[in-house]
Amino acid sequence: MKALNKYLSAFFVVASLMSVAACSATREHQSTGQYMDDSVITGRVKTAIFNDPVLKVTEINVETYMGRVQLSGFVRSDADADRAVQLTRGISGVKSVKDDMQVK
Repeated sequence: MKALNKYLSAFFVVASLMSVAACSATREHQSTGQYMDDSVITGRVKTAIFNDPVLKVTEINVETYMGRVQLSGFVRSDADADRAVQLTRGISGVKSVKDDMQVK
C-alpha cells in the first residue's frame, strides 16, 4: 500500500508539472496570459480606430500576436492608413505594427 501511495504521489507531481509547463509560452505558442493581453490590445486598437473622428473607418481588421499588431482591410487614403498606424502605436503593449491595409 505504501508503494502504491508513493507511485500515485509521484504521478500527481509529474502531472502537475506538465500542466504548468503546458501553460507557458514558447516561440510558437502563446501563454494564456499573453493571449489575454493580446485580446486587450486588439480591443483597444479597434476602439481607438473606431472612435477617431478623422478615420470614420469600419473596414480595418486588427490581429495581435505577442504584442505585434497587424492592420489589414480597406481605407479611403494613405493618410487614413498612416493615422490608423499612428493610433495603434500609441496603444500600451503594442510592440510593433504591420500595415497591410489597402486603399480603395
